[in-house]
Amino acid sequence: SRCAQHAWPHVTVCICVPRRCSLGHASNLHGSDTTSLPGFENLTMGYNKYLRPYFGGEPVQIAMSLDIASISSISESDMDYTATIYLRQRWTDPRLVFHGNKSFTLDARLVELLWVPDTYIVESKKSFLHDVTVGNRLIRLFSNGTILYALRITTTVACNMDLSKYPMDTQTCRLQLESWGYDENDVIFTWLRGNDSVHGIEKLRLSQYTVERYYTLISKSQQETGSYPRLILQFELRRNILYFILETYVPSTLLVMLSWVSFWITLDSVPARTCIGVTTVLSMTTLMIGSRSSLSKTNCFIKAIDVYLGICFSFIFGALVEYAVAHYSSSQKCAAKAPQEGPANELTKEMEEVNITNILSSSITSCKRKISFTSIEVSSDNVNCSGLTMKTHDKIKCVLKNKMHRIIGYFTIQNPSNVDHYSKLLFPLFFMLVNVFYWAYYLYF
Repeated sequence: SRCAQHAWPHVTVCICVPRRCSLGHASNLHGSDTTSLPGFENLTMGYNKYLRPYFGGEPVQIAMSLDIASISSISESDMDYTATIYLRQRWTDPRLVFHGNKSFTLDARLVELLWVPDTYIVESKKSFLHDVTVGNRLIRLFSNGTILYALRITTTVACNMDLSKYPMDTQTCRLQLESWGYDENDVIFTWLRGNDSVHGIEKLRLSQYTVERYYTLISKSQQETGSYPRLILQFELRRNILYFILETYVPSTLLVMLSWVSFWITLDSVPARTCIGVTTVLSMTTLMIGSRSSLSKTNCFIKAIDVYLGICFSFIFGALVEYAVAHYSSSQKCAAKAPQEGPANELTKEMEEVNITNILSSSITSCKRKISFTSIEVSSDNVNCSGLTMKTHDKIKCVLKNKMHRIIGYFTIQNPSNVDHYSKLLFPLFFMLVNVFYWAYYLYF
């Protein structure tokens, strides 16, 4: 036990106080300003917990510090994060000053007998105070009247995210502390030691993110009822892309390369080339659906991973279309060279002979009959409309027919086997160029 000796007029009293005693505010019968260490029964004597310290005078300065115990989850679909924090608040109450140089830790249930700040977490969706085995609160009283009030809180806080560069994005989230009822004329919020007031965040190990940096800010919230002090902890989270490279980017790239195998298979192998094209298209579709299922509520964003999957799907689909074009051109060329026998195929023969060249030839013949001079030269490939007496509209018709013949010639595939030959070079080249622009844009811009 300890003995505290105080001299009153004509009386000297020695009071033995146990080590685990509670503290309070002493009342002096003779009006002296001396404070003592009485028992718990005098803790609230002359103390009004409904009035803040310095009531009616200067504002109370409340210094805060944080320990980030964990950030358990960061949800892109709900745009929030869940964190467990240790919130510590310090302020001075001159009504609780006592002699000595020691501090005393009080029972947490004594919080109900003291004035405490009405601090709340801005943008918190749900929060709770841990109560196992008892309420996780701490009250420590110092001799100069300073009070340390600590809480262990788990809270889910909203965090607005920009997912346009997902999964190569960096998100900035905030943890904001603000006074609910007392404005800046009553309380002033400050960080205890600036950026050093926050601990634990640099040691966090998150599944998808890495904490890039963090810093503290002091701000004010202007409301209709007044201006309220606010403390802000702002931290940046950079997403780890390695998981997405192994899960999405590498498989989609391999599917694109698999679709190029069909360029080395002959045009006659219809089942093989068709099977490769259809299988890669379906596999790519499944991969795209799976990548979006985890972010079902963020479909309004066109994300970087969606752009890449769209590029891969376009190349795979293009490889399938390339075979369709090459095979169709090859079959048309073979049909034109095949011998046609038998009188029973007269109708078919007439239909096959009706082509653009015959149409142009018949039209050119009709044009020649209307021209008095013989300066119009007709050939299978070109028509020279230079007649001096040709009417204007007839000359326009001849010129348009020449243009149409040339345009059709441009789109005519003379050798279908060259389509695969050029595709072997062009598809990989274009895919590499698109990848260079894609990664440069999303990583450095």
